[in-house]
Amino acid sequence: MTKAGRSLLMAATMLSGLAPMAHPSGAQAADGHSAEMPRLVREDGRYALMVDGAPYLVLGAQANNSSNWPSVLPQVWPAVDQVQANTLLMPIAWQQIEPTEGKFDFSFLDTLLAQAREHKKHLVLLWFGTWKNNSPSYAPDWVKLDNDRFPRVVESKGIMRGSLSPLAPATLDADRKAFVAFMRHLKQVDGQQHTVLMVQVENETGTYRAIRDFSPMAQKVFDGKVPDDLVKALKKQPGTWKDVFGKDADEFFHAYYVARFVDQVAAAGKAEYPIPMYVNAALRDPFKDQDPYSYSSGGPTWNVLDIWKAAAPNIDLIGPDIYERGYDFYTKTLEQYKRPDNALFVAETGNDSVYARYVFATLGHQGIGFAPFGIDYTRYVNYPLGAAKIDAEALEPFAMNFKLLGSLNRELAALSLKGKVWGASEPTAEHSNTLDLGPYKVTVGYGLPQFGEAKPTGNDKPCGGVVIAELAPNEYLVAGYHARVDFAQTTKAGKNGFMMASVEEGHFENGKWVFERLWNGDQTDYGLNFTSIPQILKVRFATY
Repeated sequence: MTKAGRSLLMAATMLSGLAPMAHPSGAQAADGHSAEMPRLVREDGRYALMVDGAPYLVLGAQANNSSNWPSVLPQVWPAVDQVQANTLLMPIAWQQIEPTEGKFDFSFLDTLLAQAREHKKHLVLLWFGTWKNNSPSYAPDWVKLDNDRFPRVVESKGIMRGSLSPLAPATLDADRKAFVAFMRHLKQVDGQQHTVLMVQVENETGTYRAIRDFSPMAQKVFDGKVPDDLVKALKKQPGTWKDVFGKDADEFFHAYYVARFVDQVAAAGKAEYPIPMYVNAALRDPFKDQDPYSYSSGGPTWNVLDIWKAAAPNIDLIGPDIYERGYDFYTKTLEQYKRPDNALFVAETGNDSVYARYVFATLGHQGIGFAPFGIDYTRYVNYPLGAAKIDAEALEPFAMNFKLLGSLNRELAALSLKGKVWGASEPTAEHSNTLDLGPYKVTVGYGLPQFGEAKPTGNDKPCGGVVIAELAPNEYLVAGYHARVDFAQTTKAGKNGFMMASVEEGHFENGKWVFERLWNGDQTDYGLNFTSIPQILKVRFATY
């Protein structure tokens, strides 16, 4: 076994102790999945999603919102296969499973599970209940058309908005009952095979065009004291919402009660079947304050993440939905949602080609997954947020990246949990990145020739990216596209000269490194140059 192979085996062995096996024998389900439940593990503020007993990267594809019907699945699977995703993210709508109160229909879920197993894909299920992009549009008619029983948010001028109030007990009770029935059925049909890895609870919660609910019911609560759990978590002095939070009181109040609502739904679902649960966030500007009326107030935007963490302990992570192409916006959002108390999962992102490269930056922030939205052939597009057309050509940039990263999936996920993974995506204002690996500084340049010295000018369209993982001291995996990677020794590494002692190209099979060839001479004199071909290098450094 090679040194790299030994390193990976040791990492896998250490990681195996983080999640106890449901069956010590390691028995496998009929579809090849482990009997162990998926779970999220944490180590020194970093995270991994454990699947079949080992860390796993979600290379996801989210179908369009209304593709959650058996008749549409033939238009979904070809796109998921084309993009080379390992996981399909699919909505399960409240209106779909409980069209009549108290009478449940799980036929779509059963069909979806059967087909996912046939296609050898995992699933992440998205519960579209009280909120779907602030609206109850995916709630059943008996909920969304009964304002008396299920009241809506009333904004400060008395105008009723479409969003349901998080303070209505009847709404919480109805949503919770439906979610419990859904999770109970999921355990019955998937509790051994574990095709489903996570469940998203609600979708892009909050309210547009209203900072909070000003109805008499809500106003009475707002005029009272801030709940003790929030006061304690934020280390504040007790008082009313205005006393404690001043100008932010309205938004913070709404965020707390939306989060409490979601947490109670999640807690009830986990009591039936405790797999990881998360929420996704419609974003606000990551650099500056905005008028809360201009975004979904109350949802888990960056400025209220502490409130959500305090109010929703049963939510395992909060994932950003990133539909901004700009490099600064994107990478700042990754920074904001990668926290010691929050695993980074890009729950949704645009399906235009320029978004594809951001999977490398996500890995560099120890992300556990990345999922472009709108991946099916129903001919619906959300341009200008995404691509103007979805076909095999449009999906190719994602397919290239997922093919490369899929071959490294378990290795990268295990090393990321140890803090041994770095990644970079091509910026737009400048044409290079710098990564600090400790003993080495790495410069990643874009738009460079493969031979000779030159100044990076960027690719014609931003598409480059790299991932680097440390296997052992002075030994790294390097992979990427449309980029040149240069290593330089840092001052703390010593004064001796250093060199690339060997650069092996190869691949992994069943967790073992398979050697293909050595790079040398022209292939290494001017950095490690990655083109459009998926290539994985194992680089070993030495001093002389």
